[in-house]
Amino acid sequence: MAQFDVYVNPNPDSRQSVPFVVDVQSGLVDSLPTRLVMPLSRIGADQAKLPVNLCPLMEIKGEPLTLMPHLSAPVASRLLRKPVVSVAHSASDIGAALDAVISGF
Repeated sequence: MAQFDVYVNPNPDSRQSVPFVVDVQSGLVDSLPTRLVMPLSRIGADQAKLPVNLCPLMEIKGEPLTLMPHLSAPVASRLLRKPVVSVAHSASDIGAALDAVISGF
């Protein structure tokens, strides 16, 4: 598993509104049985009245989705199947979004 890989949301109950999740966990803790993921939501930051720097827009398979770092959660690694795409090119935006959750910047 690689940091910034995108996977189909393993929870079928929320997959309609959150079709994908991004693995944001560092490879330094690959031995854990879980991965920290951020949801990619069809419900945009503008609809939820959230700042754009907190919730950047990302395009996955041609669909614009909003990263929701404030909803990050651990997911069992075994539930994350084959990665759909990597968003490593957005690593700085993802890191800044998580920093906004933690520090408010």
